[in-house]
Amino acid sequence: MSHTLRTRKPTRQPGIDYTRPGFYFVTICTKEKEDVLGKIDGETINLNELGRIVHKCWLVLPDHYRCCRLHEFVIMPNHVHGIIEIVGGPGVGQDSHVGAGLRPARLDKSAIYTRPSHSSPHPASLSEIIRAFKTFSARAINQKFPDGLFQWQRSFHDRVIRDKGELIAIGRYIVQNPLHWAEDEENFT
Repeated sequence: MSHTLRTRKPTRQPGIDYTRPGFYFVTICTKEKEDVLGKIDGETINLNELGRIVHKCWLVLPDHYRCCRLHEFVIMPNHVHGIIEIVGGPGVGQDSHVGAGLRPARLDKSAIYTRPSHSSPHPASLSEIIRAFKTFSARAINQKFPDGLFQWQRSFHDRVIRDKGELIAIGRYIVQNPLHWAEDEENFT
């Protein structure tokens, strides 16, 4: 009997070093694209408690990864759009993690994030930053709402932003995303 293993499709673009300085547009969806982070009211998003936890976890990413700078972002009912900049220069690179990054705390089970304890010899990749964001936002939500079993969809979508024109256009798209929710392909309501 022949057993074949399912070949997993690569999730990142081949040939791109996601630790290199640059701008990246990311989209992260909730599992099964469930509308669990808030509601669109007219032209604005009203985040619920889950959405506010996600918001807080997003904003602290640069506190844990020196190589990470946040630009425009929006939390929608079932996904997050954001621009993450990976930076280089003094204080980044060989010492780009602050402490252990967003790794689980071993002693303090109530902590969402670890306290800085050591530095990584390698810069954080976009995948590491998003993995940490997804892990700790889900953990924080599930600690507060243990019966909900919140999950993110596996992986995430990314696009390398190649020039200033793309950066401006994608930033505008992100900011205006709630305005166009009725026509959004992620809107299943």
